[in-house]
Amino acid sequence: MRAAAKLARSLGHRTVSVIEFGVAGGNGLLAMERHAADLEKELGIVFELYGFDTGAGLPPPEDYRDLPYHWKNGFFRMDPVALQAKLSRSRLVLGDVRDTCGNFFSRYKPAPIGCIFFDLDYYSSTMNAFQLFEGGREFFLPRLMLYFDDVIGDDTELYNEFTGELLAIADFNLRSEDRKIAPCRHLVAKNPLEVWRYQIYSYHDFRHPQYNQFISQEDQQLCLHGAAHVLPSKSDRVEHLVTAGRRASLSTGTEG
Repeated sequence: MRAAAKLARSLGHRTVSVIEFGVAGGNGLLAMERHAADLEKELGIVFELYGFDTGAGLPPPEDYRDLPYHWKNGFFRMDPVALQAKLSRSRLVLGDVRDTCGNFFSRYKPAPIGCIFFDLDYYSSTMNAFQLFEGGREFFLPRLMLYFDDVIGDDTELYNEFTGELLAIADFNLRSEDRKIAPCRHLVAKNPLEVWRYQIYSYHDFRHPQYNQFISQEDQQLCLHGAAHVLPSKSDRVEHLVTAGRRASLSTGTEG
């Protein structure tokens, strides 16, 4: 949500929307409300929050791609009335996502979407939720932060690229030429041992009118004089790698 707010501000927007697909008991949506309140004070960006859910739990699995060995019809039922009483600002969008995504923009006219949390469990439901990306570009930032809940799991789920959310991501990328979903490698590189970092993706709309708008630091010139802040040359980096490789070979006794 922070990254979405910062991008929205950089592009001149005052309001940004955040969506959760798969609300269930509402803990995630309530956490989003708390986080939004803090970020609004810090960054001066106003959040609109929306939660999509059937209201009746998971629908029946359609086929093997929905992992019926792990998920069942009726899991994660919601009490919409009780949850709405707890929510201070979020709007619940109830019904089958294949229907609610279709009329979402005309009904709610949301601020540009900058962040989406996907927790629909199924391949079929996630693919239906991806229909949201077919909305007008004025309803989206050019790049979004995405969270996918069901891409790690354990030895029961055995999540893979041929079923579930991971297959939905792969199929979306295969079918779309100018819109793509990609892992956030910069997050994983910072600490590969933290599982949540593998659940964060980014969405790119290459034809969005603001995709190429410059938002980075204005002055990226490296210091050309003096030793301070001068990056090593390519030859220096190569020499470093060769030396490190030789040391590793000597330590294992494999150098020929």
